[in-house]
Amino acid sequence: MEDRVLDLTEEQEAVKAKYPPINKKYEYLDHTADVQIHSWGGSLEEAFEQCAMGMFGYMTDTETVEPLDTVDVKSEGEDMESLLFHFLDDWLYKFSAELFFVPREIKVLSLDRMNFKIRSIGWGEEFSVGKHPQGTEVKAITYSAMQIHDTEKPEIFAIVDI
Repeated sequence: MEDRVLDLTEEQEAVKAKYPPINKKYEYLDHTADVQIHSWGGSLEEAFEQCAMGMFGYMTDTETVEPLDTVDVKSEGEDMESLLFHFLDDWLYKFSAELFFVPREIKVLSLDRMNFKIRSIGWGEEFSVGKHPQGTEVKAITYSAMQIHDTEKPEIFAIVDI
């Protein structure tokens, strides 16, 4: 499936032009009533980062976001799937319930595969309808068909409820 294209205003195009393009390593796969994010990277950390950015990319064009603020997110789980669930859910919480924060970039600072803990940081700003194009709201993260492949070419499949 192709990248989502949102109609941008002149102001949004101007912000987008100020920064280098984002190297996206995620795509959206067809799924009934929800959206499946398929992300990948050179490491599992990068696949996690890209999965979260794929979630935000469904809500807005992240290239219109300016890296004005920093948010630190720590998540824990009981296994890798619950760690991914909580990682995405904690980032969604920063957007929907706490700060209305939308990142331009997320970086995983540490991923503890033994104790199932992850610490990440995001650079972005408060979401503003006037500044950022409105995509589709992500309501929740699901465990449905979740897959984490920690192989030579790490990839993740995650379904979010829209």
